Amino acid sequence: MLTISAISAFSDNYIWCLANPDTGKALIVDPGQAKPVQDHLAKQGLTLDTILVTHHHPDHVGGIKALVQEHPDCRVTGPADSPFKGSTSLVHPGDEVVWEDVTFQVMSVPGHTLDHIAYFTDVAIAGRPALFCGDTLFVCGCGRLFEGTPGQMMESLKSLRDLPGATAVYCGHEYTLANLRFARSWLPNDSKLEAFERQCKERRDAGEPTVPSILADEKQLNPFLRWDDPAIVAVAKQYCSEQGLPADSDSATFAAIRHGKDNF
Repeated sequence: MLTISAISAFSDNYIWCLANPDTGKALIVDPGQAKPVQDHLAKQGLTLDTILVTHHHPDHVGGIKALVQEHPDCRVTGPADSPFKGSTSLVHPGDEVVWEDVTFQVMSVPGHTLDHIAYFTDVAIAGRPALFCGDTLFVCGCGRLFEGTPGQMMESLKSLRDLPGATAVYCGHEYTLANLRFARSWLPNDSKLEAFERQCKERRDAGEPTVPSILADEKQLNPFLRWDDPAIVAVAKQYCSEQGLPADSDSATFAAIRHGKDNF
């Protein structure tokens, strides 16, 4: 049975380790630092044979060179059209990546960066389908738009929103409480958001990660997946009126939410 672990890096990054205890092989997602990965592999007695890259930012690829030096046979899978040139197995949207009888679908999710991809599998990992989405979708948030447009990000999130509700969402950062503060500022009377914020605070106080989240919960709670929710639309229209922004479409609503978070 496969296991999955969160490896903490920097101040708030998560590097994901998928392992097969029977074979001793490990797959790592977005290793921004080498040392935490090396320590985890050594402690668990694992051999790294695959790295998945979602996008080119240094906090997601910075540890790859050192890891490959230590594990020269390791396959580095990443987006073909990317500023990061350290991948040895280039993939395009629609491709499949197979590891230890798990097949990942490669999804195009531009917005945070233009090269951003995500990896989804319907094979149960820790009992659920799994999505490794880097910095596209966070718990109650989404990635900042460094390269893409609001329209691109909304379409990317729509493709993720269409995945099975049982999917576990493995994102790249522990941004949950900050995201919830913004969400609650827009929807202060949302009792589900209030309860979820309380749960997340308890988990963080106990030193536990809030990631992964469950996609069905994100659809109900995350304002960045609710551009067509009347409650969010109403707030967005008021915000757009105050900011002098257009408010005549789903994409305009999404852009307003992103603008609001950027200036929160």
